[in-house]
Amino acid sequence: MDLVRLARLFSSPRPLGLSILQHLDLLRVRGAGGRHGPAWLRAMGLTGPTPAAFSSSLSQLPSSQGSQKNTHSLSSDPSQSSSVATQEEEEEENFGTLSDKYSSRRMFRKSTDQLYNLRLREQHEEDEEKELEPKSWQGQRNTPYWYFFQCKHLIKEGKLAEALDLFERQMLKEERLQPLECNYTVLIGGCGRAGYLKKAFRLYNDMKKRDLEPSDATYTALFNVCAESPWKDSALQSALKLRQQLQARNFQLNLKTYHALLKMAAKCADLRMCLDVFKEIVHKGHAVTEETFSLLLMGCIQDKKTGFRYALQVWRQMLSLGLQPSRHGYNLLLGAARDCGLGDPKVASALLLRPREEMVSLQPPAHGRWARRKAQAGTVDSMSARLHVETLERQLFLEPSQALERPPEPQEPRVPSKAQPKVETKVDCEHTVAIASVAPEPPLWGLEANLLTLGAVPPAVVSFGTVTTPADRLALMGGLEGFLGKMAEHGLRPDIKTLTLLAEVVDPGSPAESSLLTILDLHQVEADVTFFNTLMKKKSKLGDLEGAKALLPVLAKRGIVPNLQTFCNLAIGCHRPQDGLQLLADMKKSQMIPSTHIYSTLINAALKKLDYTYLINILKDMRQNRVPVNEVVIRQLDFAAQYPSTFDRYKGKNTYLEKIDGFRAYYKRWLKMMPAEETPHPWQKFRTKPKGDQDTVSEADVDRGLGDR
Repeated sequence: MDLVRLARLFSSPRPLGLSILQHLDLLRVRGAGGRHGPAWLRAMGLTGPTPAAFSSSLSQLPSSQGSQKNTHSLSSDPSQSSSVATQEEEEEENFGTLSDKYSSRRMFRKSTDQLYNLRLREQHEEDEEKELEPKSWQGQRNTPYWYFFQCKHLIKEGKLAEALDLFERQMLKEERLQPLECNYTVLIGGCGRAGYLKKAFRLYNDMKKRDLEPSDATYTALFNVCAESPWKDSALQSALKLRQQLQARNFQLNLKTYHALLKMAAKCADLRMCLDVFKEIVHKGHAVTEETFSLLLMGCIQDKKTGFRYALQVWRQMLSLGLQPSRHGYNLLLGAARDCGLGDPKVASALLLRPREEMVSLQPPAHGRWARRKAQAGTVDSMSARLHVETLERQLFLEPSQALERPPEPQEPRVPSKAQPKVETKVDCEHTVAIASVAPEPPLWGLEANLLTLGAVPPAVVSFGTVTTPADRLALMGGLEGFLGKMAEHGLRPDIKTLTLLAEVVDPGSPAESSLLTILDLHQVEADVTFFNTLMKKKSKLGDLEGAKALLPVLAKRGIVPNLQTFCNLAIGCHRPQDGLQLLADMKKSQMIPSTHIYSTLINAALKKLDYTYLINILKDMRQNRVPVNEVVIRQLDFAAQYPSTFDRYKGKNTYLEKIDGFRAYYKRWLKMMPAEETPHPWQKFRTKPKGDQDTVSEADVDRGLGDR
């Protein structure tokens, strides 16, 4: 019965028995021992060798397609069955991979140059990270104090980037030391001197995460970095937030920290905030010093309209407290005279020419040994300073109507002596000075009236006239001789910064300006190139180019080498084309490449005369030297390339605009050839990655958004 069934299987059009036998041979090969298969096959009697009767009967079965021959050959050839089994195994292993062999379709993705560069950059950064992974420290192990002194030494040498790298890479990542408060404070102090605001507060936050308690020096450095930051608005917000946190913790600041906070208010805020900090200093019982008033003077300079009057009031308040002024304070006064105005003359007259009896009545009596000791120490009693700061605040922000309600009390008439000249109250219309006389008139820089003194103003002075120029404001401080005389009274000698500021505020072309070189030698002050650049600039502004050039032999005699600013000041006086082109030729002989500021100055002079030929010559020289173009130059040239609103080429002939079309054509081609100037980031030098550093680059990526402000 079984044989009949098998015959039917092999006699079908597609014999199923053939496939069964193939699988049986495969299982026989894979079975244990090679001859005996699994138990279920042995039970059916299919594991042993094929009987002869079975094979002969299979050969006798009828088949129309020759399946008998294939089956007989398959059962009788064991080598062929083993090759088939091996082929089956390979097919099972390569299952699902035939598409790679036979498919001809390829995938393409859209891409751009930017995406390709981004992938290359990411791959390059990954390679660098693999190369610059922090290695375990194998040298001599150091202490946190050793790193403190090393960072301090590097910061003193101006190597802030190296100090940050030493701390973050070697100390924290390689040696894995636990930093101390002093390690963070010295780095925050270095960032404060450089104005590196973001990095300083990142170090401060990291310091708090490590449960380190900041000290007074830490907060002083944080307020100082806010004062020195190039972005005043964000620095003010950070400082106010830090101040609120300290007030919430009821943290008591010392005088140094208050001075750093006052410096921040002077540079980032206004005078009102400076007075608020000043009142807090006094109310906390700290001794007010000359440095405190110097910072107040810095706050006065921020007000360009009335800052000079504020500075005089603060100065006289400091003298009334018995404090000894410093050279820095006198330099700040000169800066206020150069940059700030007097404000309303009526209010200034009512406040600065008022008798001093009113102020003296508010001062508590100070006599005896304690007053002398406080004056020598440079400190002021808390109660006395509190009275003065309230009076100062009322007078600084006095309204014009309030000032005119209390006119100055009439003084007793004095009989003029023979040596005293007769003085009028009118101001000479030729001079905009507040004081003028009819008798033999002293020079402008030698007037006896000096508002820096606490004594009574001469009775002839009843009000201020028109005070508009820096020379007028210097005259209110006694002029050149009077100002230097007040410094000598306090035992001070001018330095080169004082004389440079005096050169900026004296009247151009006056005898005072000519006497500055004599004063320089008299006080044995070593001159620098900035001092002579100031003198050249004033002469060039007056159109005296020859007088400015006459100072060049003086520089050579003193061994001073001119810089680019020297030639830029000379370019101010080059109003003729031949002078400007000669200046460029002289710089080429001196092997100096003109800067963008020099070209901008020459372009401005050519633009005022609409000399387009001169403009083209300047642009050709600029292209030859490959000097990058900034926004100011582009704005100047765009204005020069515009036609006037009333210009009509068909109405009449304009000699000044004959060559504007040629300039416009050359300017269009010139723009395509010139490089643009890129303004460097203020913190770019601190982002420079030293060899072996891997953190400074990440700092640059984080701070890149600040450069867009």
